[in-house]
Amino acid sequence: MIKVDMHTHTIASDGRLTPRELITRAKENGSMMLAITDHDTVDSLQEAATIARELSLEFIPGIELSTVHNGESIHMLGFFRDDSYKNKELLDFLLSLKEHRVNRGRKIVENLKKYFNIEISYDNVLKRGKGVIARPHIADEIIASGYPYTKDEIFDKFISNKSPAYVENKKITVPEGIALLKKYNALVFLAHPILIRKTPIKDFTEFDFDGFEAIYFQNKSEQTKKLIKLCAEKNLLVSAGGDFHGDLDGDTKHGDLGITEIPEEMLNAFKKAYYNI
Repeated sequence: MIKVDMHTHTIASDGRLTPRELITRAKENGSMMLAITDHDTVDSLQEAATIARELSLEFIPGIELSTVHNGESIHMLGFFRDDSYKNKELLDFLLSLKEHRVNRGRKIVENLKKYFNIEISYDNVLKRGKGVIARPHIADEIIASGYPYTKDEIFDKFISNKSPAYVENKKITVPEGIALLKKYNALVFLAHPILIRKTPIKDFTEFDFDGFEAIYFQNKSEQTKKLIKLCAEKNLLVSAGGDFHGDLDGDTKHGDLGITEIPEEMLNAFKKAYYNI
């Protein structure tokens, strides 16, 4: 088994660590390969690639793209095989997503007051975001404003996609998301399948994914076995991720760096596809 971190977030989206802090921690914790996959942005990748070279850690530039299917948010991981993530057309598209997230965040804050009488400063949420505004920034501001809830409680009770305060991301379909990432030379994986509620996971094998994140921090052992079996049956690659965000105290939804392991043969299959060897 090989330690890898193929799903991580920095301060460029909703993570707590800078690229240098994240890569240093991954290296210290024994990770052999790292992908940074910030939400709907590639802003950290050039800096991260330089730092990873300095620290001699194998680095995969990536992204976690939000799409919609069957009325549910579906995330996908793109692993760029070259520097196509610097393409201006892609950057312009991601900028439009960022602007939508800003407006979406403002509406969620308004809805929190409307439906739950939770009043927070959106200016403070923007400061927390430093880039891409996401729900963890809103949760942090609720806690900082003195409301007696944990981050998990806030997500479950107030800002989950079942809450009246929730606002969807910009609607990109799963096929559109896959096509977009493949246009810029990325391998595309279905992120955290076990979090999908409204559609059988097997249905996603009908889309043009290269693989599934079959090994994931929140998986139970039996779930991982079933997902790996499905990938084998459908000739899909396997990725492994802890979905690291940097909230190390009391964070039950995301794993630390260096704790996710993948069988060597599955990692080799990923590398063969990624490096075209």
